[in-house]
Amino acid sequence: MTNGEKLTAVLQRQQAIFRPVVPFDPVQDKLLLLDFTEKNTELTADILNDTNLFSDYISHKLSGAGCRYGLGGYAENRTVYSRSKHFDAREPGGEPRRLHLGIDIWGTVNTPVMAPCEAIVHSFGFNDGFGDYGATILLTHQLEGVTFHSLYGHLSLNSLKNMQEGNRIERGEVFAEFGMQFENGHWPPHLHFQLIIDVEKYKGDYPGVCKLSEKEKYLTNCPDPDIVLQMLQYA
Repeated sequence: MTNGEKLTAVLQRQQAIFRPVVPFDPVQDKLLLLDFTEKNTELTADILNDTNLFSDYISHKLSGAGCRYGLGGYAENRTVYSRSKHFDAREPGGEPRRLHLGIDIWGTVNTPVMAPCEAIVHSFGFNDGFGDYGATILLTHQLEGVTFHSLYGHLSLNSLKNMQEGNRIERGEVFAEFGMQFENGHWPPHLHFQLIIDVEKYKGDYPGVCKLSEKEKYLTNCPDPDIVLQMLQYA
């Protein structure tokens, strides 16, 4: 059994303990699946290259469907990343990064973010490039003797105030919030939520998007976050 399979089995056994990562009532709140692949022809280059227009697009999609949140898919091959050089190949003609490793929850600025289970703060940082995470927090969890991490990207800078590595975060505790575009990597307000087994030497950062050629490596290290979120069943 691989480490990814082992963690997935543990998370499935423990699903009943997880608290919502964002305020969500499955009885009253509607969710909308959002497509950021080449199939979505509504997302023109003009929209993607203007964060205000992109934010308006998301807001109109959610309000038009009467939904509280939009969900962006795990392991989705996204053309949306063409908006930022952050995801381009480092060498001319090389392979860009396009495969999404987390789940995005699109909503409103200052939406509270909560810990799904007990944790300690692994690290945090401000990744301030265009298209990057902006304010970011990584938590470390342990269940059934298995250690894993969760990453929260596109937060507010206020989320990093008084944050210290090693701080304890209780299950269900509000510890962060969605950020505005100047502090969240210049994106419409949302949360990037990702599970990670081995964060390697990263601090306050970890790739949330990978090359298609590295799909197996990264998806093995970053299992499906909906095992914890348990939101897709309501979309």
